[in-house]
Amino acid sequence: MQFGLYAPVPHVTVGSSEILDSVAGGQKPLADGTVDVAYQLAKDVLLEAERQDFDIILFAERHLGADMEAWILGSAIASLTSKIRAMIAVHPGLWSPQLIAKMAASLDRLTPGRMAINLVTGWNVEEHVMYGGDTMLHNDDRYIRAEEFIEIVRGMWKQSPYSFKGQFYDVKDSELLLCPATPEPPEIFTASRSPRGLDMIAKIADWWFVDYDKEAETTEEVIESLEEAMKGVKERADKLGRRVRFAYNPFVCFGDSVEDAKERAAQLVTVDGSDADVRKLLNRIGPAMKSGCVGPPEQVRQQVELFREMGIELLLFKFVPNIEETQSIGREIIAPLRKRWGDVPAAAE
Repeated sequence: MQFGLYAPVPHVTVGSSEILDSVAGGQKPLADGTVDVAYQLAKDVLLEAERQDFDIILFAERHLGADMEAWILGSAIASLTSKIRAMIAVHPGLWSPQLIAKMAASLDRLTPGRMAINLVTGWNVEEHVMYGGDTMLHNDDRYIRAEEFIEIVRGMWKQSPYSFKGQFYDVKDSELLLCPATPEPPEIFTASRSPRGLDMIAKIADWWFVDYDKEAETTEEVIESLEEAMKGVKERADKLGRRVRFAYNPFVCFGDSVEDAKERAAQLVTVDGSDADVRKLLNRIGPAMKSGCVGPPEQVRQQVELFREMGIELLLFKFVPNIEETQSIGREIIAPLRKRWGDVPAAAE
């Protein structure tokens, strides 16, 4: 079992005073001799996560809003680490596959060998247009484009010059005189629930962020839905002679009791700002709170063990992105479970 977290950037993490400070600070020039607040927060959390034996951190990408650019932030901080892997998101249509092949190979060599890609197939139309993306695809074509995108990236890692002609890309004798750091190239993580998206996952992904039926209300219903979804992807991958590994994103919050933890979680997701901001935050975090990881530490550990028994190999935790919560996850979940299992961090293997 591997453990991960999200880099603390505004659009994907729980609201906190640190996040709000980073949003406000990013709109002002830096005073002489100071460091950007958002960068400092992300660096502090990532270095603490490495000390707590987290295996991987996801730098989600959003161009609208106050987030720092994911590849810049991820590269700057990953260069300071020695064990933890950096997974960085990319949106086909906003980037060319040739450029991503070179960027990813470069970062993989700098780390070395600790880079992964989070492939994102759909997002905000306004953002896509505003930041110069090509056609924002809303049907099965987005998955065809994503498949071609990854085929080109992997092809360029293996062969130079490289050529490819598909429905969305026409690459002619493209050169890349850098290869990834190890014979095993950076892994591809992605997510989707649509039938065509699941076909894409079976075809090109190394990891799938498992999702459940949004009609599931109880933890038991969530687990049942996850198991059914995993079975379906495994069947799709088996037909292609491939293996897709499973990751999941539970929200974690500790308390002396379930009721205490739920009350604390409710307070954590109540942030200053407009009602619209709060609704957006709850829409992102709320579903992850159904996963049985809100409660006393021993209950959360038991739930993590259940995920492991189901075949989930990575838990990318959602929690308040600060030093104290990062330490709590390490102390209450990672350290005792690794001791119980006799495991070592994946990054140390």
